[in-house]
Amino acid sequence: MTTVRSKIKEAVHALNERTDRIPDVGLILGSGLGVLAEVVEPSTVVPYGDIPHFPVSTVEGHAGRLVIGSLSGKRVIAMQGRFHYYEGYSQQDVTFPIYVMSALGVKTLFVTNAAGGMNPQFSPGDLMIIRDHLNLTGDNPLIGPNDDELGPRFPDMSQAYAPFLRQLAERTAKEIGIHVQSGVYAGISGPSFMTPEELIMLRKLGADAVGMSTVPEVIVANYLGMDVLGITCITDMAIGEELEPLTHEQVIKVAERTRPTFIHLVTSLLRALP
Repeated sequence: MTTVRSKIKEAVHALNERTDRIPDVGLILGSGLGVLAEVVEPSTVVPYGDIPHFPVSTVEGHAGRLVIGSLSGKRVIAMQGRFHYYEGYSQQDVTFPIYVMSALGVKTLFVTNAAGGMNPQFSPGDLMIIRDHLNLTGDNPLIGPNDDELGPRFPDMSQAYAPFLRQLAERTAKEIGIHVQSGVYAGISGPSFMTPEELIMLRKLGADAVGMSTVPEVIVANYLGMDVLGITCITDMAIGEELEPLTHEQVIKVAERTRPTFIHLVTSLLRALP
């Protein structure tokens, strides 16, 4: 139990040697959305490989570095690329940066991702505010001994995505003329895309979008007492009855086309945060 805390302290110490900024808001930037970190000013950029105990991102569209600075008047720390369970990391490894963010002072976490849309009312390029999620990864990052100094053994998940942040996101989007969807995100392990019947099953379970990230980070963020907002970029339609072949390159292309809208929404949301 002390090992986790010692690893967190080592990572925090390494970052404190690079910057004296204390961030308020954490940003996890998903596939094709990492460009937002490039508008953080003034910024300190730290490659993941320079941070003790950080994994290294191996997926296209994930730059693999932390960017610390100011954005829309808020002090932020942005993960320009994340880690995934399917890369072979444990969920404890995947979520280690959340512990570090919390130790640095982050109280609010924006989690973003690219995902397939299963709701027939969605279209590629839509942004979805995550209302709730289904953990279908078959794992949980909190399995194992619990350190009570970090969080409770049985953390509450009844409001995993903070209602006030969801309301703020929907209100802000309306004010700036961006149409957003709202829905349930199904988190799977990957890396294979799903079969038609699997997608039909997920839709019947109540999911509106499906992806291979986010859920572990949100669980740990709630465990640590953070307020979480989730934003999904719908990059393709994953409707089982109409499923067509899909590649990761296609996902990245749609995410990149959506970037201006995504950046406008997130920067406006940061500006609107109290």
